[in-house]
Amino acid sequence: MHAPRPPPAFTALRGEIEKIQARGRVRRDVLPFGVACLDARLPGGGLAIGALHEVAGGGRDAVDGAAAALFVAGIAARTCGQVLWCVVRPDLFAPATAHAGLAPDRVIYVEAGDDKAVLACFEEGLRHKGLGAVVGEVGRLSMTASRRLQLAAEGAGVMGLAIRRWRRSTEAADFGQPTAATTRWRVSALPSTPLPTAGVGRARWRVELLRCKAGDCADFELECCDETGRLDLPAELADRSDPAASGSRRAAG
Repeated sequence: MHAPRPPPAFTALRGEIEKIQARGRVRRDVLPFGVACLDARLPGGGLAIGALHEVAGGGRDAVDGAAAALFVAGIAARTCGQVLWCVVRPDLFAPATAHAGLAPDRVIYVEAGDDKAVLACFEEGLRHKGLGAVVGEVGRLSMTASRRLQLAAEGAGVMGLAIRRWRRSTEAADFGQPTAATTRWRVSALPSTPLPTAGVGRARWRVELLRCKAGDCADFELECCDETGRLDLPAELADRSDPAASGSRRAAG
C-alpha cells in the first residue's frame, strides 16, 4: 500500500524552508586525512578548513604534548601557505615536526608569555587570510575565547588548531569543558609497529575523535604521520575486509 502523496502546498512549503536553511549554512572546504575509516566519520569527508579544532595528548602526553604536536604538524603540513605556531614554552622540536611533513621554512614561530598572549596572537593570525593554518598551544580554553577563534577561522577560511597543554596532568580535566571547537581529538602513543628484524618500527597512535559537530565520535589505531604529513592504517588493520573495523563508534557527547 503506497503512502498518500503530500498536497502540493505542503511540498512547496518544505522547499521554501530548505532554501532558507541553506542560506544560513556556511559552505566549508575540508582537508581529508586520506584514511577512509577516519574521513568517513567527518562531515564532508575531512577536517573543516575554516574552523577551530582542539587536540590534546593522552596520559603523560597531556603535559609533554609530543604526540598532539606531531598530529597537528601533519595536518598543517597538508595545508597551503605558511603556518603560524604560537607557544608559551619554547620546546617545539623543529626536526620532529619536519619528520611529520611540516618543513621548518613554512613555520612562523611566536613565543608568548602566557595563555592570554597566545590566544591574542592565535586570533590575530586566524584573521590573516594568507596563512595555511594557525596553531596555538594553550592550557585553558574558555567558551568565549574558543568562540572568538571559531568566528575568526570561519571569517578568513583559515584552519585553527588548538593544542591543549597543561603544566600538570591533573589540570587536564579542563579538556572536558565545552568549547566552540568543531572537533576535539586526543592522541596517545602506542607501541611501535613490529618489524620482522631488529629495530624500531613506525610509531603508532590511538587517535580519539571525542567530539565532532554534525558527526559521530570514534577512536582509531593508526600509524603516525609520515614525511608527507599523512597517517596510515597498520597493515593488519588495512587488510580487513571491513574498513570500519579499525575504529569503534560511540555516541556523540
